[in-house]
Amino acid sequence: MYALFEEAGKFQAGRVLSEAESSAQVELDSGKRVKVKAQNVLLKFERPQPAELVAAAQSLAQGIELDLAWEFAPEDEFGFAELAREYFSDQASLEQQAAALFRLQEAPHYFRRAGRGRFRKAPAEIVQQALAAIEKKKQVQQQIAAWAAELGAGSCPPPVREQLFRILFRPDKNAPEYKAVVEASRATQTAPLALLQKAGAIDSAYQFHWKRFLFEQFPRGTGFPPLAPPAIAEELPLAPVQAFSVDDSSTTEIDDALSVQGLGTGTVTVGIHIAAPGLALQPGTPLDAVARQRLSTVYMPGHKITMLPDEVVQAYTLEQGRECPAVSLYVRLDEATLAVHDSQTRLERVPVTTNLRHDQLDEHISQAWLEDAQVAHAVPEPAAHLREPLSFLWRLAQHLKGLRELVRGKPETFTRPDYSFRLLGEREGEPTGDEQVEITVRRRGAPLDLIVSEAMILANSSWGQWLAELGVPAIYRSQASLLPGVKVRMGTKALPHAGLGVKSYAWSTSPLRRYTDLVNQWQIIAAARHGRTAALAAPFKPKDAELFSVISAFDAAYGAYNAHQAAMERFWTLQYLRQQGIRELVGTVFREGLVRADELPLVLPVLGTETLPRGTRVRVKLGAIDDIALDVAGTVAERLDMAPAAVSTEDDTGEDEEPVAGPIAIALDVDAGGEPDNAADNPAP
Repeated sequence: MYALFEEAGKFQAGRVLSEAESSAQVELDSGKRVKVKAQNVLLKFERPQPAELVAAAQSLAQGIELDLAWEFAPEDEFGFAELAREYFSDQASLEQQAAALFRLQEAPHYFRRAGRGRFRKAPAEIVQQALAAIEKKKQVQQQIAAWAAELGAGSCPPPVREQLFRILFRPDKNAPEYKAVVEASRATQTAPLALLQKAGAIDSAYQFHWKRFLFEQFPRGTGFPPLAPPAIAEELPLAPVQAFSVDDSSTTEIDDALSVQGLGTGTVTVGIHIAAPGLALQPGTPLDAVARQRLSTVYMPGHKITMLPDEVVQAYTLEQGRECPAVSLYVRLDEATLAVHDSQTRLERVPVTTNLRHDQLDEHISQAWLEDAQVAHAVPEPAAHLREPLSFLWRLAQHLKGLRELVRGKPETFTRPDYSFRLLGEREGEPTGDEQVEITVRRRGAPLDLIVSEAMILANSSWGQWLAELGVPAIYRSQASLLPGVKVRMGTKALPHAGLGVKSYAWSTSPLRRYTDLVNQWQIIAAARHGRTAALAAPFKPKDAELFSVISAFDAAYGAYNAHQAAMERFWTLQYLRQQGIRELVGTVFREGLVRADELPLVLPVLGTETLPRGTRVRVKLGAIDDIALDVAGTVAERLDMAPAAVSTEDDTGEDEEPVAGPIAIALDVDAGGEPDNAADNPAP
């Protein structure tokens, strides 16, 4: 005796070894013995052999026309044997009964299961909908195959091109465009990114990186809604100072300026003046919503995406020749010893007389010119007339740096230069990627650079400590220690910043281009207006969940923006290598297998450096440049001398972590198993 039975949704047949009231012991053709519940046994027979029955039934099943079977089927619930008798004949054979069973089971759009071997006709409208879905799926599969064939032949279908970034970085794995790329990649045994490049989906490497960034961070575009800069309601007093700023020529968001009063009197007052959009722009307004959505200005060579609309920036930037609203920190110092007497914060209008530019003055304003009045060399105006205040600020900057280094326990290491990128030629809008690039060095710690950086550290640490003393919450940056791997963190507690050597550090000096600074400026304004009761009047109260939300969002956005800036700087560095015909360069081993170029902002993997000690200088022969992966590799052409052991090429303040670009990580996985056949018919809600 043999039996055909259902187990876990599958039909199997075998020889019945023994049978009880509720179950049977069945031996399959493989020799495996299984215990089958009596209710799962659908047919019992003596002939033919189980395998022959299944094979014959499967062959017959494919010939059963589902439309005709649906017409013949009873309106009420029925069994497969009943349908076999209706469809084939009153004397339907065993094979025909099994064929009816198999066909009914595999056609849920025509027949719904009502139990073991029992079925019910689906309503006519459901059948029509199911058939339409099947036909649509068939057409989609044909479209996928056609697109895959085009990709394999080196041509990119327009729908795939339009969905390029979604396919690569945020795919819908049920989308036909995605499946076409996967199918073509498997068929041609080509990596997806390389396949799309060969098919012409990527016209420009620069546009690829730029549009990918926009897709991920600015999916609605970079434009602003029409928002006018709000006016400052209160009348601000005019400060009795002549302030000046120091920035690069490309800077339009001039956040900070400096002033010096009282030279020669024994007591000098240094003013640190910060642009004050926070006096007019209020939390919860449409303009605040724009700033909070962007969180920071995005910088890259030759272009930027500002946090605030240009009209708003121009209303509050510290442009020369204007009396600008500002939040000012005044620090009174002993002129001889530089000891701090006291400090005061004021809300006022500040006359800005000059916007000095780093790139125009760094080569002229030297340490010797600042320290020795007898040194005479040409310094462009109006900087030459600022020699006395600049000299005092230079002396103060060195003093403040020395005090911080005492707290740090060791000197700051800024041996690695900053690089400036300039794209040559006139253009409108963002770069195309074809421009000539000029890379120049701006030495970190140069006099003007140190003057500004120490003044900003003084302001950020002073205001951070002041807010903490008043109990006004703020957004702080802290670093627990200088031990390797200890990162800078953001939080709402005034904790020490070991890298900078200060008790607390609250970013407050760039409110036109960083949202955290704007938030802190609102808190500082409340403190300046209300003093000890500021905690009650400040926009953000202690333990305010909104502050933690800002920190979380800012961390994510700022990290993504910095990564894009680093990627685009690397892109232009690779273009510089190509444009200048550089085939070899000299660099220093700073990590196993990695070399930092001595005269370019470039880190690259170099074959042959794996066993060389850190600090070894090598001449590197460059390999092929990959503009999409932003990669270039090299091999050691010659080992040179050792770099001085005491010199570090790293910045240990924790405020300058340099990402190293590498192969692009895409979300398209050609090795993953295919989607279930019905995945497209039953998409997840």
